[in-house]
Amino acid sequence: MADGIVELVDAGPWRAIGRRFRRNRGAMAGVVALGAVAAIALCAPLIAPFDPNAQLDIVALKSQPPSLVHLFGTDPLSRDVLSRVLVGSRVSLSVAALAALFATTVGTLYGAVAGYAGGLLEDVLMRAVDAALSIPRVLLLIVVLALWGHTSERVLILAIGCTGWFVTSRIVRSEVAALRTREWVTAARALGAGPARMLFRHILPNALSPVIVSATLGIANVILIEAGLSFLGLGVQPPQASWGTIMQDGADALRSLWWMSVFPGLAILATVMAVNAVGDGLRAAADPRHAPAAT
Repeated sequence: MADGIVELVDAGPWRAIGRRFRRNRGAMAGVVALGAVAAIALCAPLIAPFDPNAQLDIVALKSQPPSLVHLFGTDPLSRDVLSRVLVGSRVSLSVAALAALFATTVGTLYGAVAGYAGGLLEDVLMRAVDAALSIPRVLLLIVVLALWGHTSERVLILAIGCTGWFVTSRIVRSEVAALRTREWVTAARALGAGPARMLFRHILPNALSPVIVSATLGIANVILIEAGLSFLGLGVQPPQASWGTIMQDGADALRSLWWMSVFPGLAILATVMAVNAVGDGLRAAADPRHAPAAT
């Protein structure tokens, strides 16, 4: 009976969210654009015209502007920038997706425990989150990665993920605290559902819509953070390509090597805009009061 209650609660809202999301033209355009970026990233080794780390001709092809052979130009080491942008998309997107997934998972579990427990434990857990939020995230990452030394992708994902779950935990805590007093929760508890089953089987599935929105928008934020850290030399390490490292390679001569900033910058801009469009569409679909009238 309890399972039936949850199915009735879960099915309707999720179907309604899906319908509203599909009617949002901006969100669907974001889905198409994000799908195209993901497909390019997956197929990057196959479609890249050159080896992204190959120094083609350090004398003749050094710092060449865009041409028919090298559409995005070459860098000071004569590497093809288009190939590096394509292959770098795999690194930038994988770091963003995995770090956002890690942060969302930790934040969801932390906030769920705090919201369901209530009382003193909730106060202690959430005051710890408030203290963590008082420290600027980027500053904390710069300090941690600078002290760490050589940064691998795994370290970068872990560092970004460990500093990105605080807001998600507050969202989940609020949702769980509101849901734990609902009548269907009381009914499921009366039928013998234990705390773990009560939380993970009955409450969390009904609190996931704002979490999904937060996670989606978080991916765009992580893409920018990873690019910034790599630009500063604290993220992905050379010769591995990411959008941030490509821009960093041309930072010493920004005016004369403009293509090394423009093309990876446009890739970052397009991806972040697509992710934000999807996130805004999900937010509008989850809360129809804020849905745009034109869609």
